[in-house]
Amino acid sequence: MDLPALKSHADSGAVDTVVLAFCDLYGRLLGKRLDAGFFLADPSGTHVCDYLFAIDMEMEPIDGYDFASWDLGFGDVHLRPDLATLRIASWLDRTAIVLCDVESTDHEPTAVAPRSILSRQIQRLADGGFEIAAASELEYFLYRTSYRDAHAQDHRDLEPAGWYIEDYHLLQATRNDDIHGAFRRHLSASDIPVESTKGEWGRGQHEVNIGYAPVGEMADRHVLLKQICKEVADSMGVSVTFMAKPDASGAGSSSHLHLSLWRGDHNAFVDSDAADGYSDEFRWFLGGWMRHTAELMVCFAPTVNSYKRFARESWAPTAIAWSRDNRTAGFRIVGDGPSTRIECRLPGADVNPYLAYAAAIAAGLDGIEHRTEPPEQFNGDVYAATDLPHIPATLREAADLFGASRFARSAFGDSVVDHYHHFYTTEADAYDRAVTDWERARYFEQI
Repeated sequence: MDLPALKSHADSGAVDTVVLAFCDLYGRLLGKRLDAGFFLADPSGTHVCDYLFAIDMEMEPIDGYDFASWDLGFGDVHLRPDLATLRIASWLDRTAIVLCDVESTDHEPTAVAPRSILSRQIQRLADGGFEIAAASELEYFLYRTSYRDAHAQDHRDLEPAGWYIEDYHLLQATRNDDIHGAFRRHLSASDIPVESTKGEWGRGQHEVNIGYAPVGEMADRHVLLKQICKEVADSMGVSVTFMAKPDASGAGSSSHLHLSLWRGDHNAFVDSDAADGYSDEFRWFLGGWMRHTAELMVCFAPTVNSYKRFARESWAPTAIAWSRDNRTAGFRIVGDGPSTRIECRLPGADVNPYLAYAAAIAAGLDGIEHRTEPPEQFNGDVYAATDLPHIPATLREAADLFGASRFARSAFGDSVVDHYHHFYTTEADAYDRAVTDWERARYFEQI
């Protein structure tokens, strides 16, 4: 939707509110609601406090950031609406939404903002004559318990929307299509093309697939999809979670990322003259991505909970390997001809898509630049292999690798790496200080 269309909606009374939203370090959408008339009179944006890039999940300011602090007075950053993302928010009453780039008050991009980080890597692609087409496959758990009740119950004893594993099941999915169908309809009505929803390998677990797009647009669709699902669920008195592993006894939720590299209208991963059909760029991009996986793992697995998902025979990868159409591998190659693509199965549903796609591009371009060959394709059960490199086991391990990575610093800059290293380390510290239900159940009486 463009500004004249928004004005038409505002004049008719169909829209009276415009949400200006941006993505924070966690991948959440934050922002402001503006009166539609106010926005139309000056669509240049608004200001928010820069502390929003120096907080924890509970919105508490965290010491140790160079970007923003009490010493610096917590000033403002500017939200510049990307009008290409302006759309009707069909799930909200008389509301439009636009995603914003974050800038300094003198209108320079804020380096640590996730959308800025991806934009820089997209520009590097363009400088090399490339584009990337991408798609996020997001899984989630649906509960017939409201968010408010879940909070009041300390997130215990929630009512799953299903009572048996429903992977591809139509009957169980039908029982909950009042919710999943609402997600599909609001996504489509909000200009996010939907391919399908389906049951997944958990009780009450589902997956939504949306149409692929240029990588920047896909990252935008990804964060909007999560917001739509949460807000629609909340309005219906139920809840969804995009945690990577909400229950130790069940499946985890993934966000498989599909990427293909394009030069004009040609899929650069394809070489019809090659024996296997794959181009040099395919091998080198894959080789670079795999080579830098461990040191960039925080971009694919950003929370303490992310690492609970990686387990043998769990459908989540545990080792760094690639294979054709093999769901035990972290890098699964799928499609033929123009649809040839890399499916990265590392990210959970908690991933920040801007950071994950930026990391994939940076590593892949490094692979092309240095002609990095991937290891031999792995055939068989990757879980059973004993000689493959494993992914980091914890957020702290991954954060330490990221902070020490010369490659990450060359790709993203020292200030960005230092900022995010502090962010992830702070998250790991908070977990280490917490006393969990597991500890009480195990030690309260017996120790």
